[in-house]
Amino acid sequence: MDAEAVLAWVDTLVLTKTGQRLSDLQKTILHKVWQGHKYFEIAADYGCTEGHVKDVGSDLWKFLSQQLGEKITKTNCRAALARYFQAASITSQISCTQLHFSAPPPFHPDVAPTPELTNFVGRTTAIAHLNRLASQGAKAIVIQGEGGLGKTTLAQQYLQTQEFEIVLELLMAKETQNITSAERVVEEWLQHDFGQEPSVEFGVNLGRLKRQLQTRRIGLLIDNLEPALDLQGRLLAAHRNYVELLRILTDGRVRSLTLITSRDRLCESSLSLLHYRLPSLEQEAWEQFFRHQNIAINESVLQKMHRAYGGNAKAMGILCGAIQEDFAHDMAAYWQENDGDLLVTTDLKDLVASQVNRLQALDPQAYRLFYRLGCYRYQDVPTIPTAALLCLLWDVPPTQQRQTIASLRNRSLIEYHNGGYWLHPVIRAEAIARLRASDEWVTVNHKAAEFWTANVRAIETTKDALQALEAYYHYVEINDFEAASSVILKSRNNQWQQFLPLGSTLYRMGLLQPLLAAINQVIRNVHSDRNLSELYNIWGDLHWITGNIHQAIACQETTMTLAHQALQSLPTAPQTPAEKHQLYYFKMLEVDSLLSIGLYKIDLWELADAARLFQQVIALAQNTEHHRWAEKATVCLALVNSYLDLPSASLTLVETIYHSLLTKQLAEHSGRFAYFIQILGQTYVNLGDFEKAGAMYQMALTFSEAGSYTQIKAKTLNGLAEIERQQSAFDIALNHHAEAIALLEQIGAKCDLAEAYFQLGLTHQKMNNIVSSQTNFERAIQLFTEMQAPQQVLKVKQDQRS
Repeated sequence: MDAEAVLAWVDTLVLTKTGQRLSDLQKTILHKVWQGHKYFEIAADYGCTEGHVKDVGSDLWKFLSQQLGEKITKTNCRAALARYFQAASITSQISCTQLHFSAPPPFHPDVAPTPELTNFVGRTTAIAHLNRLASQGAKAIVIQGEGGLGKTTLAQQYLQTQEFEIVLELLMAKETQNITSAERVVEEWLQHDFGQEPSVEFGVNLGRLKRQLQTRRIGLLIDNLEPALDLQGRLLAAHRNYVELLRILTDGRVRSLTLITSRDRLCESSLSLLHYRLPSLEQEAWEQFFRHQNIAINESVLQKMHRAYGGNAKAMGILCGAIQEDFAHDMAAYWQENDGDLLVTTDLKDLVASQVNRLQALDPQAYRLFYRLGCYRYQDVPTIPTAALLCLLWDVPPTQQRQTIASLRNRSLIEYHNGGYWLHPVIRAEAIARLRASDEWVTVNHKAAEFWTANVRAIETTKDALQALEAYYHYVEINDFEAASSVILKSRNNQWQQFLPLGSTLYRMGLLQPLLAAINQVIRNVHSDRNLSELYNIWGDLHWITGNIHQAIACQETTMTLAHQALQSLPTAPQTPAEKHQLYYFKMLEVDSLLSIGLYKIDLWELADAARLFQQVIALAQNTEHHRWAEKATVCLALVNSYLDLPSASLTLVETIYHSLLTKQLAEHSGRFAYFIQILGQTYVNLGDFEKAGAMYQMALTFSEAGSYTQIKAKTLNGLAEIERQQSAFDIALNHHAEAIALLEQIGAKCDLAEAYFQLGLTHQKMNNIVSSQTNFERAIQLFTEMQAPQQVLKVKQDQRS
C-alpha cells in the first residue's frame, strides 16, 4: 500500500469535510507514523516540540475517528486507513506514479525505518562513477565543481551508504584565516573518534592515524577545501601539513576512502589523487525534486529555470523555498515575476544575492537575521542552537522571533537538522559581506560572544569547552583583544570539581592546539595587568606539559613580575571590595607561579632551588587567604627533602600535612588535590612507608580514572611500580611500567616519560636484566637531554654505573 496515495486520500477527505487541507505538520505526522516513526523523531525532523506533535496528532486521530466511525490511533492508523482507502476505490485516481513517490518499505515495528531522501535526486550516475573509481583502488577522490552543485550532499550520502566502520568529516572554514590546523584535526580524530590520547608530535599522531586506517574500514570527507589552496591549486604555506595528512590518506596500504570537495582543482604532484568533475543536475532531477516539495510543475517554466541556473542543486533548493513561501507553491507565478531578473543569472553567488535582495524587500526582519548569522563560524561548533539565533533578534518582538526564523528556513537560506542551524558556505559568504557592509559588525559579534559565554555554565564535555571558546573568536574579529583574553580566563566549574579558567580546563582536556593558537594571537595585544599575568601563568603550564620547561619558567617569571607591579600600584591599605579582591588575586598569582616553578625545578632535578621556592610559598601563604598553596607547597617540600635524603625533615612535613589534606579538604575537593596526593604517595615511597604510599596511590588512581587525568594516572602507576620493585614483585612492576609509559607517550608528557624510562631501567637492573636496563637508561638520558635537564642526566648516569 502506497503511503502518498493514502495521504492524498485523507487530504481530500479533510478538504471535503472541513473546507481546509491538511497542514504541513499533519501531513508529516501521517507520513512518518505510516513509516513507523515515533513522536520524538517526528518532532526532531519537523523542528518543533514532541508535545506539540502529540497534541496535533491527537486532534487528527479524533477527527478521523469521527469521520470513519472507528477509533483511529497512532498504533492502528496504518491498517485502518489502508482498509478504508481500498474500500473507497480511488487508488487509480491518486496513484503513486502520478505523484512520483516510491512506495515505502513494509512496516516492521522492531526495525528502524529508513528515511526517504527526498532532497537527494539525480545522482545515480555520479554514485556509479564513484563506485567505479573506488573499485579501481582509488584512496582519495576530489569531487570538483562550482558552488552549489551538491558536492557535499553527494559525498555525505555516498559515504553513509557504504560499509564503513566510521565516517569522519572535516568541514574547512570558509575564510582562510579560520582554517583549523592539520595538527588539530588529527588530534581530534584520534582522541574523539578512535579513543586515543594524542601526542604533541604531529608525526607521531600521523603514524597512529595511519595504523587505524590500515586496520579499519574508514570513510573520510574533507569538505570545502578551496580556502586552503593558492592560485595554483597547491596548499597554502601556512597549511602545508595538510599535504602530510593527505599523503597518509592516499597511501596504498590504507583501507580507507577519502572524498574531498572543492571548487578548485587540487594540484599537489606528490599526492596520488583522482578528480571527478561533478556535472549539474538534469532537468528530470529538478522536476522530481519540485514534485517532492508539492510544487505545481509547469514544464515550460521548469525548462527555463533549469537553463537559467545551470541545473545548480543549491539554486534548485533556494528557488523551491521562494516558490513555497511567497507564491503558494505556484512555479509559473514565481517565474512570471522574476524571469527578467534571473533568466541570465547562472552563477550561484548572483542567485543568492538576488534571493537575499528579495528577502530584504519582503521581510526586513528576516533579512537582518540572515546577515547577522554570518558572524558565526560553523566550524568547531558546526551547528548553532535556536537560542543563538534568538540572541541576534534583539530588535524583534518576542512574539515574532520564531516567525522570523521560519522565514529563513522556508526560503532555504538557512540549513536545519536535529535542532541545529547553519549557513551553507556560499550563502554564509553573502551574509558576511552584507554584515561587514552594515553598521552592525561590532554589535552582532558582541551579541554572539555574549551568547556563547552565557550559554555554557559549566565545562563537562569537550563540546562545552569548544562552545565556550567560540566567544573568543567573535572578540578577535572586532579586535577586542582584552575581551578575547577574558574568554580564555573566565572561570567555570568543570568535571573535576574545580573552578578554573577556560584555558586551564582546555589543556586538562587535551585541547592544546586551539589554546596555544588563541594565546599566541592575543597576548601581544593585551594590556590589562590581570589578564596578561594570568595568560602567562596558563601559558607556562602549557609549555611544561609539552616539555619546554625553561620556556615555562620564563612565562611564570613574567607572571610574577606583572603581579608584583600590579601589587605595587594598589593602596597599601585597600578599602573597597574591588581593591581587596585585586590584592587577593595578584598575591594568588605570585604564589601560584612560585609553586609552579618549584614543580618545574623538580623535573629539572634542581632540588635545592625547588626547596627554596616551596619554602617561599609557605612563608607567603601560611595562615592567609592563600593557605591552600601553602599546603600544596608543604607536600612538594616533603618530596624534595625525601629526595635530598633528609628523612626526618620530610617525615615531619608529610605527617603535618597528611590529615589536613586528606580529612578536611579531600572529601570536598578530591579532583583539586589529585596531583598532590600522588606526590604524597611518592614521598612515602622514598621514606620506605609502602603501606601509606600504596594507600595514597590507590586514592590518586581512583581520582585520576574518574576525572580522566591521564598524566596523574601514569605518574601513579609509575609510583606503584616502584613499590612492587622494592618488594620484588617484578611481573606486576613491569606491567605498571608498561601501562604508564604507554599513557605518557600518548599525551607527549616528556618529563614524566623520561622518569618512567628511568624507573623501568632500575627495575630491570634489580632483575639483573643488564641489556634492558641500559636500553631504558639511555632512552631516559636522551629525553632529559632534549629537555635541557643536565642534573637529571647526571642522576641517571650515576644509577646506570651502579
